Amino acid sequence: MRIRPVLAATLLSVLTAGTLSGCHSASGAAEAPSFVDSAAPSAPSPDLSAGPSASVPASASPSTPASASATPPVKPKTLPKPGNPNGHAAVPSTARPVDTSKPTRKIGNGTAASCTSAAVVKAVAAGGIITFDCGPVPVTITMTATAKVRNTVSKVVLDGGGRVTLDGAGKRRILYLNTCDAKQGNAGGSCIERTTPKLVVQNMAFKNGNSTGEKLNEGGGGAIFAYGGSLRVINSRFTGNKCDRTGPDLGGGAVRISYQGGDNTVYVVGSTFTGGSCSNGAALSSLHARWVVLNSVLSGNSAVGNGANPARAGTPGGGSGGAIYMDGDTIKLTVDGTIIEKNHAKEGGGAIFFVSNDRSGTLTIRNSKLRKNPSDGFETFPGVFYLGKGDPVISGSTVS
Repeated sequence: MRIRPVLAATLLSVLTAGTLSGCHSASGAAEAPSFVDSAAPSAPSPDLSAGPSASVPASASPSTPASASATPPVKPKTLPKPGNPNGHAAVPSTARPVDTSKPTRKIGNGTAASCTSAAVVKAVAAGGIITFDCGPVPVTITMTATAKVRNTVSKVVLDGGGRVTLDGAGKRRILYLNTCDAKQGNAGGSCIERTTPKLVVQNMAFKNGNSTGEKLNEGGGGAIFAYGGSLRVINSRFTGNKCDRTGPDLGGGAVRISYQGGDNTVYVVGSTFTGGSCSNGAALSSLHARWVVLNSVLSGNSAVGNGANPARAGTPGGGSGGAIYMDGDTIKLTVDGTIIEKNHAKEGGGAIFFVSNDRSGTLTIRNSKLRKNPSDGFETFPGVFYLGKGDPVISGSTVS
């Protein structure tokens, strides 16, 4: 192998001339950012496990008694909880949700219409702990630009409270962090060794991200791209994200990682990845990185490239790691309490493609289920292609 560096407003306001709906400006004009810097405490973000509530009742009629004329408040709702409910892997303190009860800034002012792409972009660039105030029911924010983390901030924590979906509309990458991209600022030192910015996404959903054509630093990462710094993904859902369909080393229909600073470990906890498509690693992909995937679900993702890595003569390369693709030196992957099923690779590793170039990398699978992950080309054992230190360590798991 070559080494190459997831009702709109509190109540929809009925206006004389019409109604506001969705998360876009009614006029179609450019979105105005709507976020508030705040040091004041706010209510903690709800757990994604909260169930749905009754729909909003109709407004009272003129004949309704005055004592019953007020419309009851909308009971908060959340999106379906992601991850594997039967996964019981212990989650280390470093991989648990960040306390966002005192956010640095909020996106929105209580209505779905106030939660815009422009507000997300501006808040992410400013950094800090970011929450959303978009009303009591789930909202989808269609991104008209990629939200980019500035290299001069120490952290970005994005917490959707279980109600917010960022939608790339099949046109663009959703979140971007690159410590070697001078356009995002230069904090000095070796860019690939920088441990900041620290990016945490929790209680979020990302869908329809697409990084096709993005070639900087190998490309990939339809929903999230992180080169340098560090990343944690907690209690989040990724659906239908994509990257380029061919190429021997690019990947990450949902998430692409390279060179996490200081050999940081990428944690994925209680999250779900479905319907991803990319040349390699249709859910998760990395170069020279370490992953721990806990209590999660990776299902129905497809590595669609052709020619493997290095690319066979006359082919563009790719097609490995239906769910997970890992390449590089001193890499590690731990999968615990996780279901990886019904993923597909056109070449090798329908579930996992793992190649440690210096044979120092290790693969550990505990208390997990890997099943029905066909590899059209090659595999070491069902659904997995592995080159590393010794044999994979598998315990309490089903691999079929």
